[in-house]
Parts: sequence; C-alpha cells; structure tokens
Amino acid sequence: MQPPIDFPENVIDLTSSMRRWSGVTVIHSEFTCSGRVMYEVPYDNESRLGLILEEVGEHKSEPRLAREAPCSVDYKPQQVNFVPAGMTVWGYSGDIRHARDVRLCFDAAMLREACQLEKVDAHADVPRLRFSDAHIAALMKLLADVVDDTDPSVQLYGDALVTALAARLFLRAERQTQRVAKLSPMQLRDAISFLEAKMPLRVDLQTLASLAGLSPSYYNRAFKAATGLAPYQWQLQARVQRAQALLLSSAMSLDDVAEATGFADAVHFARMFRKLTGATPSAWRRDRLS
Repeated sequence: MQPPIDFPENVIDLTSSMRRWSGVTVIHSEFTCSGRVMYEVPYDNESRLGLILEEVGEHKSEPRLAREAPCSVDYKPQQVNFVPAGMTVWGYSGDIRHARDVRLCFDAAMLREACQLEKVDAHADVPRLRFSDAHIAALMKLLADVVDDTDPSVQLYGDALVTALAARLFLRAERQTQRVAKLSPMQLRDAISFLEAKMPLRVDLQTLASLAGLSPSYYNRAFKAATGLAPYQWQLQARVQRAQALLLSSAMSLDDVAEATGFADAVHFARMFRKLTGATPSAWRRDRLS
C-alpha cells in the first residue's frame, strides 16, 4: 500500500511532468484545490522562472518572497516570476480551485555559459515578481506543450526555445543589433551529415553548435538562414522524407515505418506526416503506387 502523498494544505491533487533541455528542468504541473493555498516552491538551490497558465478561483495566485508578506506588485495577466537561486518563494491564493503552471529551474551561470551569453543585464540576479514579457511567456507555453512529447525532433525544438528564452531573460536590453548569422558551406555540410547519420535519434542543439564552434543561439539562426528551416524542422522533414522512401520502396506496415523513423506510433506518425505533406501516409502511398 502506497503512503499518502503529502500535499500542501487544500491541494487535493497534483500531477507534474518534467523534462530537461540545455540544462534547464521544465516542470509542467496541474493542481486541483479546495480553498486557501500556501506552499513553498522547491529548488531553492537553482534559479526559477514561473508562469501561471490557467487558474480558476476567487483569488488570483500570488508570488511571495516571505510567507506572511503579500506581494507588493499588482496582479497582471500572464505574469512571469523570476527568483534567483538561494531565495525562497511562496505561492499563495486566498481561494483557488484549479491551476496549471510551468516552472523552469536552472543554474543561471551554467545556462549563460551554455548559451554563450557573456554580457548580461546588471539586474539579472535580482528577483522579478509579476513582470510582463509576452515573448518569454510565449516561449514558456511552447515548452509546457512539449514536455511529454517523445518525438526525437522535440530535443532540438526545446533546446532552441530554451536558448531564445535565456537570451531574452539575461541579455541587456540595450544590446546592439545581432550580427547576421551565417554558416560556411563546410559547416552546413557537417551539420547535414551529422543529422542524417544520427537519424532518427535525438540530437541536441549544443552538440550541433559545438561541431561548428558556435553558440547555440547563433547556430540556430545561422542554420535557419542557410536552409530556411530551424534545425528541429529540418530533422523532422528529413524523417518524413525517409518515411516516404520506405513507403514507396517496401511493404512495411505504418507501425514499422513509424518505428524506423523515430515516431512514437502509427498515429503520431500519421499526424506529423499529414502536417508536412497534406496527406496521410496510407493515402500518400496509395496515390503513388496505384
């Protein structure tokens, strides 16, 4: 018999999914509650970036740096909260029934180094509660959407989102316009060869960038400038193209083609195939072999 789960007061149920990209742990959680809630947010040895995605109740959620000290910043829709490592943060609501949030936990110095962010805002290590940044909020929502997605191309996708988010969070606002990103013909050939050799396995953005001796953020822009596609888009398209070759050259079932090209199952394969080609795999094969 499992011991009872020690939820915070008035939290009836809590489910969470977790995944790491570029050294950042992304936690997508859903809460069912029955009134006043006060809880300490864990991971105080790491910096935390949080966003409330949904909430239902009489009182909106409130971040606090001390348990009994109400937040001094007024509520904003889609508010983002940043708390540096070493600081305690509390989540509070006077009456909440349902909430869903996404939280990013990371070593700020290591993240900056991984993304090669040398010059950062002087206030990068200061807590920021209830601030508005539509770009950061959008990136966090996209990460929350794919925490449970096992597709190999999601590795590159999430890495790119984290890199873009880190730049937005840490780089000084007055930074100069980014230089035009370019890959040399050799760098592009190396990237394509590496992705093809690894297909359909996961590849992370840091590995690709390291092969070219570039930062992940620069590399992501440069690859897209050279091919018209972000690395994750190129990888996904290449997997679909390989699937097309298998559909035409073999009698493999859709399940077997899906497995050979790294899709979770035939349903996932059909959804992504149709998204890129406009037809289901079976219809596409039938039209070309009839």
